[in-house]
Amino acid sequence: MSKLRVKYKPFLKQVAIAALTTVLLYYALVFVHQGTIWLFNTGILVELVVAFFFLLAIFVSNSFISKAFTSGYFSRIPGSWKAVSEGIAVVVSSVTLCFLLYYVPYRLIYYAADTEIDLLPERVRLAYVISSVAALFFYYFVERERNLKQLQEEHLRAEQLQKENFRAQLEALKNQVNPHFLFNSLNVLNSLIYVDPDKAATFLSQLAEVYRALLDSGDKPLVPLEKEMELADAYIYLMQTRFGENVQFEVVIPPECLHLQLPPTSLQMLLENAIKHNGSTSNKPLHISVYVKDNKLVVENNLQPRFEEVASTKVGLQNISSRYKYFTDEKVEVEQNEQSFMVALPLLDVAPYESSYS
Repeated sequence: MSKLRVKYKPFLKQVAIAALTTVLLYYALVFVHQGTIWLFNTGILVELVVAFFFLLAIFVSNSFISKAFTSGYFSRIPGSWKAVSEGIAVVVSSVTLCFLLYYVPYRLIYYAADTEIDLLPERVRLAYVISSVAALFFYYFVERERNLKQLQEEHLRAEQLQKENFRAQLEALKNQVNPHFLFNSLNVLNSLIYVDPDKAATFLSQLAEVYRALLDSGDKPLVPLEKEMELADAYIYLMQTRFGENVQFEVVIPPECLHLQLPPTSLQMLLENAIKHNGSTSNKPLHISVYVKDNKLVVENNLQPRFEEVASTKVGLQNISSRYKYFTDEKVEVEQNEQSFMVALPLLDVAPYESSYS
């Protein structure tokens, strides 16, 4: 219900403004001509209804025109020509609506009733001029400003999202480049060089893949799950080579979910947190499961906290949750009990983002 309210709130606001403006303008004209505002009858009610729908139609058409010229196809028109084209579009729209909602109903109602009332050409021309001026006024001082404000807010949201992505990328790189991780990775590589050169070469290529994937996807708002799995697979290989059977991964991702999107590096960050905050031995291995449930990517591990205190910036989950807020109302789910720790990331079915967005 709340989603419907949010969705139709702009239109309901337009309805309210149209109704209020109609009453104020109509009775202002009544006062000018009659010297009083205490008039109301069936004819006035009909005129108020027609005027209301006319103003509402003006607001709706102005909204479409504004969107077309600020972020749509016509936004490509160069500076001065764009301003002229915008004004012409508003005038043509208002004249058309005036003809359809005023002139046509007037002829159908009064002429069909065979009354003696005649519509003077001067009044028709005056109606067209007034409707055009009113439409231009509402367009430039209300609708266009509102649309430009929305556009500025969207740009601000995009900049904030980019900062969040850079922050996530920086955090992931810091975790991968910190001396402890680098020392352990090089240690593993050193031990493999003489024992198993082929495996050492593979380990080195996967280490390079981790950094490549981080640099390639870290500046994008969203990436397909398939792309995120490339980073996760490389990272899992490094951890399996380093810890052996002490850390066991189970990854089950349906192929039909690979096109769904999520914030970049989020899966790798969750895998890293699971290993960072939990101990693992051959007798008590750390089990990490990655699977899809209810259109969410779930990362779950058995809970066995380390005895020593682990230094943590505590920004990983917070960062992921912050980035999701830009794309969906769905929350990142976090559940913990005595046996396990689980995080569920919503998988989003959205169009791929242009690289220019980043």
